[in-house]
Amino acid sequence: MMKEFPLPVVAVGPGSQPEEDESLQYLPLPSAMMTFALPVINDEADPALMAEACRIVERLRDEMQATPLDSATIPTMELQGMDADVVRLLNQTMGEGEVSIAVRGSGQYRIQETVFAGVWRVHEFATDGRLIGDTLMACAIPPMVEQWAQDGVSLECSIPQQQAGLMNAPAVLTEIVGKAKGYKAGDAAHVINLTLLPMSPEDIDCLTQTLGAGAVTILSRGYGNCRITSTRLPHVWWVQYFNSMDTLILNTVEVGGVPEVAQASTEDYEDSMERLGEWLQVMQATENVDD
Repeated sequence: MMKEFPLPVVAVGPGSQPEEDESLQYLPLPSAMMTFALPVINDEADPALMAEACRIVERLRDEMQATPLDSATIPTMELQGMDADVVRLLNQTMGEGEVSIAVRGSGQYRIQETVFAGVWRVHEFATDGRLIGDTLMACAIPPMVEQWAQDGVSLECSIPQQQAGLMNAPAVLTEIVGKAKGYKAGDAAHVINLTLLPMSPEDIDCLTQTLGAGAVTILSRGYGNCRITSTRLPHVWWVQYFNSMDTLILNTVEVGGVPEVAQASTEDYEDSMERLGEWLQVMQATENVDD
């Protein structure tokens, strides 16, 4: 199950930094680019468990081959109620990829991309913390991410009038609300680059308080990290990019669907189908040796 991670919202640019030296706490970052590597096979796995794991992976791969990434149908394998040892072996064999997602709203989810881009492990929890859903699915991003990002959002927000310390926050907020009101599914994202704007500490505080934090937080790791949070405004996301030294290098607000940096592309999806086939051969060879 994915561990929770902090997602601070900060900004850079002229006038954006406080005068005193404040230490910000972040999740430790990888020091190098993450690249694909096949998970390590459990050589001591029971052959019967390995055979069942192979069956599940093969069925998922076959459904992916029959289902384009942009299809309304999502290849899905329900694992809830399955033998716990088989699920544990699947977790080992699928590994952990670059994207982790937490959803905290009317729905509670922890989502982890596997090492096969576009293949996700999705855990759903009841309000008391009980695991009530356990799914393996293949898609650009699990649909509940977009669904619950819109949970409890509203276009009703108070844009402050010009006041001491504010520079660009009122104008930026007016632009964000206007774009959010006009957004339609499928529209290209509208990106506001805060890094290039003169933003005072009061501006940043105003944006943070007005936009608020929504139900979805996403961490995407690659060359450094990208941290994404939904806001209390519909289809509005705060997106921050960090380099491998954990230095904030780009700070943006996006109006649109789930930011593309968190989604698997068609090329990712096709590559994962091929790699799943290779991995099946490895698992099946191990299974046959054990037999």
